[in-house]
Amino acid sequence: MATKTTASTVPKPLLTLKGVRILSLALNLPGPAAMMRCHQMGATCVKLEPPPHPSAPKGTSGDPMGLYNRAAYDTLHTGMRIASLDLKSEKGQKILHRELAKADILLTSFRPSAMQKLGLEWKTLHQLYPALSLVAIFGATGDRAEEPGHDLTYLAENNLVGGLDLPPTLYADMGGSLMACEAVLKARLHQLQKGKGARFDVALSDAAAYLALPRTWGLTKPGAAVGGGHAGYRVYPCKDGRVAVAALEPHFAAALADAAGLKTSNIMAMFAAETHAAIAGFLLTQTRKQLDQLAVQKDIPLHTLSNA
Repeated sequence: MATKTTASTVPKPLLTLKGVRILSLALNLPGPAAMMRCHQMGATCVKLEPPPHPSAPKGTSGDPMGLYNRAAYDTLHTGMRIASLDLKSEKGQKILHRELAKADILLTSFRPSAMQKLGLEWKTLHQLYPALSLVAIFGATGDRAEEPGHDLTYLAENNLVGGLDLPPTLYADMGGSLMACEAVLKARLHQLQKGKGARFDVALSDAAAYLALPRTWGLTKPGAAVGGGHAGYRVYPCKDGRVAVAALEPHFAAALADAAGLKTSNIMAMFAAETHAAIAGFLLTQTRKQLDQLAVQKDIPLHTLSNA
């Protein structure tokens, strides 16, 4: 009998960053996405963003995300304190340094030249606030730190853009946000161990390169096991839509083959053309509802999709 899940049996989230105060100057997606996850881990999050552009609609934030997609902006900033501030002004600098004095970690997404203009280069920060850590998000680091770029360009340079279609999501931005969260945790650990702050750089180009590693290793190249070569790891048409099949392990592959009427215990047979043809033919006779039921009955990892 299945155990009924109650409020008392659901583990409470571990608030790893409870008591940690993060000040963010980061705009667009990677920085706010990182802050969102840090807030979920218990951090107190404060964000200073520039005033809205004079031509922006009334009520728009100074973060471009608030203009492009207000719903996304609101989700990213839930539970955070946000203030509009001109960091280049004398008043803005006073407020900035007042917040820096209270912060444990500063999160930025400026290029090095902008950091220098705002007086936020690491040497200066570390002298003024020895306990403060800096997590700086860049497009790229080293000699490329001043280059303009966005998610799309970093995916393109890592061969993650096919044809003329845009990628279905912002992989480098979201991967970079996770790397920034990792850097926040490392910064906090360093503070607790050493009693002082440290600098951590996060590059979106590195995030894209990390996500591209399976392709770089050849795991997803055409004909490879997860590149369409294995008959149990593909997207097939079915009677009223599509089905994404991920029956890669031998026991899953055997269950799929058996459902398709194939009797084989040889895992390498899953790479044979006749196996592909047999499984494709079987799936084409099945509706999404039938395949959903098959997944439960035969313990096959698959997910049905519409043709839309």
